[in-house]
Amino acid sequence: MSKLEKAIVSIVEVFEEYAGKDEQKSQLSNAELRDLIKTELKSPEFKDKVDPENIKEVMEELDKNHDGEVNFREFSQCIAGLARGYYKKKHGNEERRGRGRDK
Repeated sequence: MSKLEKAIVSIVEVFEEYAGKDEQKSQLSNAELRDLIKTELKSPEFKDKVDPENIKEVMEELDKNHDGEVNFREFSQCIAGLARGYYKKKHGNEERRGRGRDK
């Protein structure tokens, strides 16, 4: 498998592992999301992006349909946001070059 394919499989497997801890296998509860964040987001690159101590705010931000749980769509949007944040942190606030601008 390519690196991208491995990353996709890993994201799905992490979601399934934590969502599978209670009867709602396709949703992350508050407790499951808290466990996921504490266990899976430890490095300094991500600690400032998601605060595991304030899980209620994280849950409200992720829970776009306000059902009290995070489904895979909501979770994947969170992962995309973390990836963007990591990219920005790694590369700084570089301006977009050549996108829709005349030089």
